[in-house]
Amino acid sequence: MSLFFRLAYVIGFKPWDSGVPPPELVSVVEGPGALPPGRALDLGCGTGTNCIYLAQHGWEATGVDLVGRAVAAGARKAAAAGVSPRLLRGDVTRLHELGVGGGFGLLLDLGCFHTIPFERRDAYAAGATRAAAPGATLLLFGFAPGAMRPGPRGVTEGELRRRFTGWELCDATRGRDRFETWWYRLERAP
Repeated sequence: MSLFFRLAYVIGFKPWDSGVPPPELVSVVEGPGALPPGRALDLGCGTGTNCIYLAQHGWEATGVDLVGRAVAAGARKAAAAGVSPRLLRGDVTRLHELGVGGGFGLLLDLGCFHTIPFERRDAYAAGATRAAAPGATLLLFGFAPGAMRPGPRGVTEGELRRRFTGWELCDATRGRDRFETWWYRLERAP
């Protein structure tokens, strides 16, 4: 999948990058019961749309993406928006190697986890857990398995419950897409 994403940014095919933060994130940041600004980590940040949005709303945002071209575009977009989120090129299954740190109250994954090979998903979950503050929220968007062929491997509630130990799956909401997608909200134990 990493080759696919690198090529997608070269040719400009990136339908996942709408340039607009998803309503699920906006609700957590601005809606009733919004989280207070703190540290946020965007796993698979692409061109930084959500990191920029978070920074504009008082969050100390960090984004990680495997594709250097996407991270560079994100840095340009952030500069044009007058904010400076921390954008890192790297593997989200190896956060410890990137010096990401910890204490993140909000973690966002807008379609990254469901593309990760199954054998690397435990490393992702462990890294996200280490980066998360007690009581943190994780918003994760993903395709259901088999929803899109060829395409992402998908993710299920059961898998999230198994892999994210120390987290509670608080909500699973079917997406508005033509393919079967889901938004999951997990809370880390305090």
